[in-house]
Amino acid sequence: MRTGGDKPTLLVSFPDQMPESDAQIVSLPRRLSLASETARSLRECLDRGQWRGHLPGERELCARLQVSRPTLRAALAELQREGLIDTSARRRRSILHRPAGLDSGKSAEKVIAVIAPRPLTAMPPSAVVVVDDLRATLAGAGIRVEWLVQPACFSERPERALEAITTRTVAAAWLAFGSREPMQRWFVRRGLPCLVAGSCAPGIELPSVDIDYRATCRHAGGLLRAKGHRRIALVVPEGATAGEAESERGLREAFPAGEPEAAVSVICHDGTAAHLCGLLDRALQAGEPPTALLVARAVHALTVVTHLLRRGLRLPRDMAVISRDDEVFLRHVMPEVARYGIDPGRFPRSLSRAARQLVETGALPPRAIRLTPAFIPGETI
Repeated sequence: MRTGGDKPTLLVSFPDQMPESDAQIVSLPRRLSLASETARSLRECLDRGQWRGHLPGERELCARLQVSRPTLRAALAELQREGLIDTSARRRRSILHRPAGLDSGKSAEKVIAVIAPRPLTAMPPSAVVVVDDLRATLAGAGIRVEWLVQPACFSERPERALEAITTRTVAAAWLAFGSREPMQRWFVRRGLPCLVAGSCAPGIELPSVDIDYRATCRHAGGLLRAKGHRRIALVVPEGATAGEAESERGLREAFPAGEPEAAVSVICHDGTAAHLCGLLDRALQAGEPPTALLVARAVHALTVVTHLLRRGLRLPRDMAVISRDDEVFLRHVMPEVARYGIDPGRFPRSLSRAARQLVETGALPPRAIRLTPAFIPGETI
């Protein structure tokens, strides 16, 4: 420091080059690319022995890791340079890496693999909550949840897709989300430990956890019958699961056999708003239209209510509507929709307990766990 006039001046010098001793102990920080992070995730899967023999296809890996195909291919090229995988022309990528600790007697991490028809981001909000709670609960028990998107497993002939996904994925147990009869029968034939998040088709002996839709719809039918409704339509999506069949059964049970003028019909739509609205218009133009609608799935109940209001119908004077299911967004719909809801924590707790027992024991009795929701009064009935 030197002084000049009244103010001191501080002289600072910057060396042109870092001293050699400092250069030897300081490493510059690296900014990892998304491809490098993807490669790291894949290495972890290989270390765990996540797949046997070959990697899954690019589409499945992109869905699992939530990355684009160019990013995935860059990561796979990195693994190939490291000698962890091998890609021959027009062949699947072979796994050359042996899982860490495989020869040391260490047990592999326990995994329960969830087979789903679409990505988690496309599932209803309540399903996302269930999966998040499931992951958190099972993580405390040392069990990891793997989400596998494979629409072909939910087709009428899912055998090849199920064989492929269960061959290349190492899992202690399987969890089927929204499964249908062909998939359920395949798991029974193969004898693989499987838990159904939903209802099983008649004659299928697999453990399952679901809402008691039969009791729910029987109660809804009783409410509508008490208010004088005799023509009621059950609105369900096409290709529905066993839960929809149980819903129809329960609704019909609300009306004594032979009751005059009682009529229960089913409106089956393809899941789109346009198709559902067209079917509603057709039902309203019939000679004896329904006077009440019981709608499966909250999102479709929203479509029904808004379309009826758009048509100028007054709820519930001209048409009564009950939603069989609940979602958070229904709490913000006016008029308030009458519906059935359940404590958000009950389903995840029941599912987690059953999943953990299945993973740890390898088997569960084919018991159906059914949860009864509470009726939430609204302005549409």
